[in-house]
Amino acid sequence: MSQENVEIVRDAYETWNAGDMHAFSEMYDVNAIMRSPEGWPEPGPFVGREAIMRQWERVREAWNAGVLEPIGDFIDAGDRVAVRQTWRVTGEGPEVNLAMTNVFTLRKGKIYYQEFFWDHSEALKAVGLEG
Repeated sequence: MSQENVEIVRDAYETWNAGDMHAFSEMYDVNAIMRSPEGWPEPGPFVGREAIMRQWERVREAWNAGVLEPIGDFIDAGDRVAVRQTWRVTGEGPEVNLAMTNVFTLRKGKIYYQEFFWDHSEALKAVGLEG
């Protein structure tokens, strides 16, 4: 099951980058929860698929482009998958490259919980691995 979870997360990155927000929405459980990284302007948590998608729509509206690029392995941690990523965005100001680790918890083939960490070792500890 855990390799299947890794493939679901890989698909989530591809779907986001393709801009297919309907398909991206369907990857979340209806009761999913998403937590932003510490210090993020909209701290959340965002509870439920609709709230998460409203947040993602606000993010997409604020930036002209947004590409999520994994910069590390997809780390299989049972029902969780962690991946270090760079989020490259452009908007009204200079281009921004944000590096963070995205941790997904999956249940029944859907993203059930999602949390972002600035510090990769902190994310690894959160999934029960040494950082």
